[in-house]
Amino acid sequence: MRKLLPLNRLKIILVVLLIILAGISFFYNQFLLNKIMEQERTSIELWAKAFEFYNLPSHDRASRDLFDVANELRNYQEVPDSLSRMILEAEANESNASFVFSQIIRPDLFNIPVIVVDEPNFIVFYRNLDDPDISVTEFIDKYSVSTPPIPISFGEEPRIRRRYVYYGESPTIQYLRYFPYIQFGILALLMGMGFTTYRSITRSEQSNLWVGMAKEAAHQLGTPLSSMYGWLQLLKDRHQEDEKTLSIAYEVEKDVSRLKGIAERFNKIGSQPELKRLSIEPIVDEVIAYMEKRLPQLGKHIDVRKSIETNAKANLNAELFQWAIENLIKNAMDAIKSTSSDAFVSISVSQDEHQLFIDIEDSGTGIDKKNLSDVFKPGYSTKKRGWGLGLSLTKRIIEDYHSGKVFVLNSELNKGTTIRIVIPVSENQS
Repeated sequence: MRKLLPLNRLKIILVVLLIILAGISFFYNQFLLNKIMEQERTSIELWAKAFEFYNLPSHDRASRDLFDVANELRNYQEVPDSLSRMILEAEANESNASFVFSQIIRPDLFNIPVIVVDEPNFIVFYRNLDDPDISVTEFIDKYSVSTPPIPISFGEEPRIRRRYVYYGESPTIQYLRYFPYIQFGILALLMGMGFTTYRSITRSEQSNLWVGMAKEAAHQLGTPLSSMYGWLQLLKDRHQEDEKTLSIAYEVEKDVSRLKGIAERFNKIGSQPELKRLSIEPIVDEVIAYMEKRLPQLGKHIDVRKSIETNAKANLNAELFQWAIENLIKNAMDAIKSTSSDAFVSISVSQDEHQLFIDIEDSGTGIDKKNLSDVFKPGYSTKKRGWGLGLSLTKRIIEDYHSGKVFVLNSELNKGTTIRIVIPVSENQS
């Protein structure tokens, strides 16, 4: 078997490159996520300390002091120095508390879900919850694993009350978690488009090359074939009474006619073939008759079987379709290495409502599973001197010219292979 095909190598390179880029993107995204999560935890810790500071008992005393000062002012026309100092201290405490509340606690700078609970897990405070009805247990179970709670204390000795701040992920982190998958999808799409475009260009170049070679071969064969027809006619005219010579001339004429048919096949490659409503059976019979004549040359005893269960017609080009069937049968015969009397090649034709099925089965060596997807690719061959073009041309004839399908239906090593052709039945069956 030939080495791995260039397109397969390109496919592997693209897949490996995609995996590498996806891995780099994933790990860099995780690095960014960890940095942002560290910053968010620092912000939540600051918020927790501010919440703790705002609830200090000294702030309650400051509020009470201001209330007492207001009452005292009613009894004095002039304010004593001690009362002025008390007012300044109370205002300072109240100003600090107001600043903490207005600048740190109340603003929602990061839109991070937060819940503050006491030791019996009763909610003390919450904000930014997607679902306000979520239970404390559900919230704690959801976030405590990835984000450990931050403890804070309220009150003074000996009546200190413990609180715990649980927090979730901000929308920024949630969006970043999906980013590698989005990026991977875009990279895969772009690489897929690039590979498809490259394959399309490659196939177009191969097609143009084959068409050029086929037409040139047909052109080169045309002149000597015409000369051979002339020489054969001259031979028959000069030896009209020599039966042996005439018999040889007629056999040679058959082979020359076949060469002419091959030249016509090559000439039709690349052009739009003329399709006619034809029956499958005469084409199959002609191919079988020709291949059976070749069996003695192959040195094999192969039983060629035929089973046609339908009279349905399809839109076919007889020359090209015969070529496709001939390639498949020839490959089936070449795959049979044994000389046992059980060796066979079977051609069966059946149909359903809309399709014709042509199965070509052999008792040959079979195809390895890893090679099943390559058998119709240009360049694939198990023969030492094979070009790997026969099955590729068959696929082109069936799929491009007859709008059908050809594929390996099943294959087992040392047991045989079945290749199926599927073509649409002609709509007009009259």
